[in-house]
Amino acid sequence: MARSGPVIQERAEESLGKRIKRRRRALGLSQSALAVSAGVNQGYISQIERGHACATTRCLRALAVALGIPEGVLVGGGTDHDAPQPHETSELPLLGSIPAGPPADSQEQLEMFPVLRHLWAPDQYCLRLSWDSMEPTLKPGDIVLVHYRPDVDPEHVQGKVCACLVDGQPTLKRVYVEWQAGGRIIVLRGDNPRVPPILLDDTRDFSIQGVVRQIVSREL
Repeated sequence: MARSGPVIQERAEESLGKRIKRRRRALGLSQSALAVSAGVNQGYISQIERGHACATTRCLRALAVALGIPEGVLVGGGTDHDAPQPHETSELPLLGSIPAGPPADSQEQLEMFPVLRHLWAPDQYCLRLSWDSMEPTLKPGDIVLVHYRPDVDPEHVQGKVCACLVDGQPTLKRVYVEWQAGGRIIVLRGDNPRVPPILLDDTRDFSIQGVVRQIVSREL
């Protein structure tokens, strides 16, 4: 008991890099394994752990998911940051394919997935990915939070990752709009360089069903 105060104080004063390193080692992960799981460059993780670089918000979120702890715990919220942190959650529908309509009306057998209370909204759902077109940003098995926006104009979501239907087939891609001599062309691009872009003119049946907000779960 005599050591608990100094140990807690010491951990409270840890840098973000030291906290990442300690959690990574506790899970038995190498830097390269964490890099693959989080979709973050290994050299960048090394720089953060040594205190030579700051983590961006996007990087911090990915590392927290990969390390299996809330961002607030990873950043450190006081002397008890290293203890299990209670947090309130609410459940959203969890689907395995992009719904062609409101998620609540999906014909799939609905599961429910808990998300932090501040992420919950009635027009959102969770989607478990089975595609590799967004590697390394998003991986098969990831669960992402999707904002259901069936009426959004593609020009208003330029560069965003969207859950789309193309001729009735689901796909998860970044959406771009280009204007050519023949009119407007919608370009769907994945982050996986091996997946060619999809070019769509107004003869194709295309719809955006939702816009991906963030990863909420990733398996190690």
